[in-house]
Amino acid sequence: MPGTEPDGRPGRAGVPAARVSGYIETARRAAGASPGRRVVNLALIILPIFVLILLGAGLRRHAGVGEEGWRGIERLIYFVFFPALLFQSLSHARIDFDAALPMLLTGLAVTVIGIGLGFASRLLFDDPPQVFAAAFQGSFRFNSYVGFAVAGALHGQAGIAAIGLLFGFLVPLANVVSVLVLARHGEARWLREVLGNPLILATAGGLAFALAGLTLPALLDGILELLARASLPLGLIAVGAGLRLDSLGQARGHLWYGVAVKLLVLPACAWALSQASGLSGIYYQTVMLFAALPMSTVAYVLATRMGADGRVTAAQVAVTTLLSMLTLPLWLALARV
Repeated sequence: MPGTEPDGRPGRAGVPAARVSGYIETARRAAGASPGRRVVNLALIILPIFVLILLGAGLRRHAGVGEEGWRGIERLIYFVFFPALLFQSLSHARIDFDAALPMLLTGLAVTVIGIGLGFASRLLFDDPPQVFAAAFQGSFRFNSYVGFAVAGALHGQAGIAAIGLLFGFLVPLANVVSVLVLARHGEARWLREVLGNPLILATAGGLAFALAGLTLPALLDGILELLARASLPLGLIAVGAGLRLDSLGQARGHLWYGVAVKLLVLPACAWALSQASGLSGIYYQTVMLFAALPMSTVAYVLATRMGADGRVTAAQVAVTTLLSMLTLPLWLALARV
């Protein structure tokens, strides 16, 4: 299969095995380096990911692609490319659920803390309900595009499978809570949002395939591999194209509160909970990565679609994405990636 490492294990979807091995060897050297050197090494690993994000921001402004064109690209990524990446990675994975359970529970606890802090913002800031409903998501929604890219760069396909499992476990909760707060049209709306989520369906399908011990036919596996190769660069470019900096003056209290919770408080909680539970290895590093991720661009789409004030959400997405270029290497260095 394309993208296998020298010992026969699958490499990162869409990346040659030699490059995956290089990334992982760099990460291993970082783990044994001094704290300052570790941060620099991790920043160099993550730098290409954020270069693609900045490229997306530049392309939106100068490539002549209209709003509808970018929306079409985002739909393709969301409904085709990323589900292919998830299914292809998880269908090849051999997951020890007993070993993964502490990671899942820690991720759940971090998400619940974020939700609680999101609700607390209503007591702290005197903004209209539409602002609260939109900004509420900033405390716990995570950018899966950046998460998959960093996990793949650090740990190859094993990293993608681990964070895909965590995302699949937490996306339903994040979607349900977000849509319930934003909802104006009753239960059918949020139920359709959750049950029709392509990332959830791809996760469930990939896990079921792996647990059944099935093997993809070579032709289908090759097609999914090609789609997976396109998913990460396209996803990152789309994240950059979605950055909006023209709303930084909107609801500043909610804006910076959500940024602080997402980039500082939740990673600190993940670190404390991981230390208390004895979580280690790739699952510990995956939880730290998950907690330190910037806010999801889907939160903006959801807020505007459901009648909330999407301007504050757009600002939160932009600020957390840009600042995470600095905070992600710091938190990952603390996790000794």
